Amino acid sequence: MVLNVSALVLFGTVAFLFFRRDGLKMSHAIVCALFGFYIAGSSIAPSITAGGASLASLLGGIKF
Repeated sequence: MVLNVSALVLFGTVAFLFFRRDGLKMSHAIVCALFGFYIAGSSIAPSITAGGASLASLLGGIKF
């Protein structure tokens, strides 16, 4: 678990710096994919999934 959290923080920080400084390059996309992989295996993954589903239902319920 400690390795997951460390990798999650590392890849999250690197992905944030890539987006702030440069455009998305292939190496940046790989780091972002690894960040997603580690976030999916973390303990906050169910909360992120529930939040995404809630946001999707909120946006889907908007009537124009």
